[in-house]
Amino acid sequence: MVGRPRVLATAGDAAELEVLARSARRDEADRARAILLSLNGWTSGQIGRAFGVTPDSVRRWRTWFISEGVDGLRAAPAAGAAPVKSEAALALAEEVLSEPVTDRANWTLPRLQAELTARTDLTISKSQLSKTLKKGGSDGGAPVIA
Repeated sequence: MVGRPRVLATAGDAAELEVLARSARRDEADRARAILLSLNGWTSGQIGRAFGVTPDSVRRWRTWFISEGVDGLRAAPAAGAAPVKSEAALALAEEVLSEPVTDRANWTLPRLQAELTARTDLTISKSQLSKTLKKGGSDGGAPVIA
């Protein structure tokens, strides 16, 4: 076993790895499964072939696990600025679309754009507004439109 780092895990770590291996995020799940396979004696090359990644990727995952534990395998939050315009547009859409249908105006993307600008001085493109309404909130909320 010369040249291969030895990966050791406590029973608690192994239990956390099992939970993370069922993550909805494939990247996290694959990293956890790779560490579990490492604990069972698989080599970086074997794991890499099984997951379609390079052995160096597997070694990097092991290093993350050794230095940071299971948390080192979790996906980091997306980098970048907060989606201020999208969140404002979503809040506006939820507000105006929650009114009773009989009293509600017909809201089109251009009308929602204009209303957002009038209320908040923010502008958003029709395509971004459409994507935001289909996707829902950044917290994984339900889409406003399907």
